[in-house]
Amino acid sequence: MKNLSLKNNSRGQGMTEYIIIVALIAVAAIGVFRYFGNTARSQVAVAAAELGGQNSATARSSATSNGNKAVTEGSVDKKLGTFEQQK
Repeated sequence: MKNLSLKNNSRGQGMTEYIIIVALIAVAAIGVFRYFGNTARSQVAVAAAELGGQNSATARSSATSNGNKAVTEGSVDKKLGTFEQQK
């Protein structure tokens, strides 16, 4: 009887650990898409336009522009003292 109880506890522990890992991955993904969302959206738009047989020159230039903005923003030194001044 005791062994059955221990087995159920360990199954619940494994599920809890799994949920915590999934939540951490979700938070990390939200952070990445917050900073690189425009670039990712533009690149997906280019791929969708090309797959649809449309000209994607405008979307491609938008993706390049957003990528350059992300590189520029990533190289800016961010500190807590200048947090309110950041866009």
